Formats: sequence, C-alpha cells, structure tokens
Amino acid sequence: MESSTVLIISVGAIIIAITALSIYTSFGPPSKELSDPFEDHED
Repeated sequence: MESSTVLIISVGAIIIAITALSIYTSFGPPSKELSDPFEDHED
C-alpha cells in the first residue's frame, strides 16, 4: 500500500477509537462515577 493510504487508515482508526471510548465513558458503566458540577453547586 502507499504511505498516504496507511496514514489515512491510521488516522481514521484513531478517531473511531477515541469516539468509541468517549461514548463508552459517557453512557457505559464508568458514567456512574462522573459527577455533575451543576448539581454539586446548586444554590
């Protein structure tokens, strides 16, 4: 393969991995540990 094709595939894979990790962190089991700063500091 050409080097530009490998670079495009690598960058695409990294973007997909970061997106999947953020969705998992936001909506999966680790989301139970996240806190809402607006609820913590209500007046």
